[in-house]
This record gives sequence, C-alpha cells and structure tokens, in this order.
Amino acid sequence: MGQTITEKIFSDHVGRPVYAGEIIKCKIDMVIGNDITTPISIRAFEESGAKELANPDGFSIVMDHYIPAKDIASANQAKISRDFAYKHNLKHFFDEKDMGIEHALLPEKGLVVPGDVIIGADSHTCTHGALGAFSTGMGSTDLAFAMITGENWFKVPEAIKVVFSGKPGKHIYGKDLILEVIRLIGVDGALYKTLEFTGDTIPYLSMDDRFSLCNMAIEAGAKNGIIAVDDTTREFLKDKNLARTPKEFYSDPDATYVQVLEIDVSKLEPVIAYPFLPSNGKSISQAVKDDLEIDQVFIGSCTNGRLEDLRIAASILKGHKVARKTRLIITPATQKISLQAHREGLVDIFIEAGAVFSNPTCGACLGGYMGILGKNERCVSTTNRNFVGRMGDRTSEIYLANSAVAAASAIAGKIVDPR
Repeated sequence: MGQTITEKIFSDHVGRPVYAGEIIKCKIDMVIGNDITTPISIRAFEESGAKELANPDGFSIVMDHYIPAKDIASANQAKISRDFAYKHNLKHFFDEKDMGIEHALLPEKGLVVPGDVIIGADSHTCTHGALGAFSTGMGSTDLAFAMITGENWFKVPEAIKVVFSGKPGKHIYGKDLILEVIRLIGVDGALYKTLEFTGDTIPYLSMDDRFSLCNMAIEAGAKNGIIAVDDTTREFLKDKNLARTPKEFYSDPDATYVQVLEIDVSKLEPVIAYPFLPSNGKSISQAVKDDLEIDQVFIGSCTNGRLEDLRIAASILKGHKVARKTRLIITPATQKISLQAHREGLVDIFIEAGAVFSNPTCGACLGGYMGILGKNERCVSTTNRNFVGRMGDRTSEIYLANSAVAAASAIAGKIVDPR
C-alpha cells in the first residue's frame, strides 16, 4: 500500500509503516517556542517536576513577537523565557542579538531539515513543510509534553494533493497560489489534513515562494503543508550548518489522497483576500474595479518578509513616493535579511520612498505593536490573516496580497495591479 510523504516521515520516526488515521507516539526533532507562548509551556514544564529538557538541542526559543519589549507586560513575559533559557543553558535561544521571526530564522540557521518532525506553539509552524518536513502548530501544554519527553502524540493526517500546472505569470508568487487554494476549498477545507503541493509549477517556485505556500496551509485548516525536496531545496540547504542529516521522502504513485485539487497557474492573476477571511479571495482585476483606497501597507511577517519580498518591493518603489495619505511599513523577517537589504541598497530605496523600515518582529501582523490600525482604516498586508480586529480596531479592514501588489498600492494609495 502506497504512502504519502507525511506517512513516510512518521513511519521513519516510529520504526514501522503507518497510515492516515493511526494514532502514534513519535519522537520530535525540533520543538519551537516564542516569547508569547513559551511562558505557558515553561510553567507546565516546571509544575510537572521536570528538571531537564528531554532533548535540549531539539528545543529552540525565538523572541519575535513583542521584541524589543513594547511595554512592562511584554518585558516581564520575555523575562520568563530568558530566565529559563539561561538556567538550562539553551543552545538555540534567539533574542535581540540575533533576532528574527521564528519561521524564517530556523530554516536560515539550518535547525529544521528535510524529514524532520517539528512542532511549535504557533499555528504557522507549518511553514517548515517547504523543506520536505512534517511541521505543525500545537498548544503550549503540548509543547511542554515534548519538552519533558522528547515525544508527542499525533493522528496521522489524511492528505489532499494540490497539483499546480503551468508557469506563473509576472508578479504571481507562492502567496497567490495559496490564496487561490484557500479561495477554492475554504478555511476549513483541509481540516486536520495534509496539503501536499505538487505539479510542474513547483520547479518555478523559489524557496521563499514555497515557505509562503506552506505557511498559509493552516488558513485552510490543514494540519501541515508539505513540498517534496528537489534541487531548489538542496541549493537552499547547501551552505547551512544543518542540525541533522536530511532525509528525503517522496509520495508513492499509489499513495491515497482524499482529494486532488488541480490549479492552472498560468491563468492566475494576483489574488487579493478581502476582509474578513483568507478564503475571501478576489482577482486583482476585481480589486482595481472596486477602487479601494488604503491607509496603510504592511510588507513583512513569516509569510512575506523574506529577502525576495524586499527585492520585489524595492524594484517597484524605486524612484517613486508613497501616496500622501498612505503609510508603508516594511519589516524584514530576520537580522540577516535586514543586513542584506542594507547592503543591496534596498533600505535606501524604502526610506527615500517614504517607508518605515523596522527591526524583525511579528508585531504588526497580530496587532501587537508597530502598525496598529485605527477605526475604519484599510490596510493591504502581506501577512496571513485578515480576521476582524487582527491588526487593530475591529472596524479596520485587511486585504491580503503579495509583495508586488502591496508596494504598487502604497504608491497609488489604493489597490492596483503591479503588472
């Protein structure tokens, strides 16, 4: 009986063939915590009586949401993680000195590799499936269980096969592909299932595109998103000091899928997700007709804050100014990306255009700080969620888009087609 990539990864970790629907206990290769969720895990860990981490080299804490601290509460919250990290001499603790958004930072550091089983107390942990790993978000107490035992329980998910065909047109990126998937199947269309991304479009996608694609699998309700390893993956990994030896798994021709979704990418326009769900996708043509004026543009987050996003934005913004009534905030996903953006002159372009270029942080994405929306304000954002009140006031509106649409719209002061 054939297996999917996800079934094969679990089989490798369990030591026997496993299939969708089975309940298994499985070794975890990397447990990821952040400054918001880890304090809850730490409390559960300490209340259990545990004294040592089961796998200290397989546990990382990334301070990325409210760092540098925005207020006293966030400073005290961060202190809990810092104290724990220093007490346990945690090797993979990333604070202000080497900060970044966790789902961009860990691949950059080589801490998540193909064939891994990865969990994090953050729903967008599914990002790492772009590297051919099983990666999913869990609750903080689930994280604590893995901290204590090095393992966790899983129900092996059924799989939906997404087949992308055709070459993407100009300014069509991984963000547009996943927004189209969510538009077609809805925010619960892949509930507790694997979204396995395949097809002849995949070789055209950069690693940054693939991270965006898998990042938003959760927005369709998926347990994980995953893409098989290929030459693009290997090229991304070759200069990394990898934490483990990669293991490449590929789905069998007779693997079982509960659904096959086929999308012709060559016919796709940039997709805009209107408020208040990521599934409320419209074509850029429709958005242009709607003549939607905007107050703010945000380019960043674990979805679209990578170097490729900044290069795309800079290529559009160069020689232009942000519209008078529009604000533009650009947030690199890691310090390394920020440094490279400076070296390439991208930051000069952003600032000369009238943008604010910030430190790496999740702050604006979740309405935490640095970009809060006021009453009835409208924002074009490269983030992953546009729920009511997600980035600020409950009357504000978020339109999810790729980096090219965001940059072009910042110049125009309304949503426009960058092509």
